[in-house]
Amino acid sequence: METITLNAPDISCGHCVATVEKAVGTVQGVESVKADADTKDVNVTYDASQTNVSAISAVLEEAGYPAKQ
Repeated sequence: METITLNAPDISCGHCVATVEKAVGTVQGVESVKADADTKDVNVTYDASQTNVSAISAVLEEAGYPAKQ
C-alpha cells in the first residue's frame, strides 16, 4: 500500500470533505481516504498495482476539487 497527501485548496467545509471522501473512495484500489477542511489535505492510502496518483487527482478534479501533491 502507498499513502499520499494531496492538497485541495477548495475544500472549505464538512460537505466538501464528504464529497471528496466519497469520490476518491470509489476509485478502484483506494483503501482509505481522509480529507480535512482546516488543512485542505486529502490523505489517500491505495494499492499502487490498481491505481495511481494521476487517477486519484483526476477524480478529485471531476468532483470540483483540483489537488496537488
